[in-house]
Amino acid sequence: MLRLMRFTSTNQRPTHIFGTKAPRTTLDATAFLQRNDRMASLLPTVMRMASLQKDCAAALPAMFDNCDILSFEDTQLVLATPSSAVAAKLKQQIPKLQTALRAKGWQINAIRLKVQVTRSIAPVVHTQQLVLPAQAVNAFAELGDALPETEQNKTLIAAVRAMAARRR
Repeated sequence: MLRLMRFTSTNQRPTHIFGTKAPRTTLDATAFLQRNDRMASLLPTVMRMASLQKDCAAALPAMFDNCDILSFEDTQLVLATPSSAVAAKLKQQIPKLQTALRAKGWQINAIRLKVQVTRSIAPVVHTQQLVLPAQAVNAFAELGDALPETEQNKTLIAAVRAMAARRR
């Protein structure tokens, strides 16, 4: 789901960013959509879907972190869930979600769930700790002692010495 931001002025300063920590990326995407004639017609739909995503997340903050909106047509909302377990839990919360969305002005008569298994695959995280040879640990310890004790180097010296001490 493409998540965009809303602007309060013409100077392109974001007031709220959905789904990204890099404002430049979001500004570039929004600027592209606004400049391109074919894409400009998509901008209201994208903004509407982003607003609906935000309202769903506000209604069910704990459950909606891993879910996305797939479509919203003819008062039917289709949500993507990362697993059948999340879908089962979310299914129990559908009346609460529907009530909350209606209170926000969304006309939703039905909510369907689709399991999207590919979302649930976690990225590979390497947890193996780097093993330094004794010669490298000694070199770091010597570096910690050899650096001049200035205000600029204080944090670096402490970090190098702490790393050498942990590796011994």
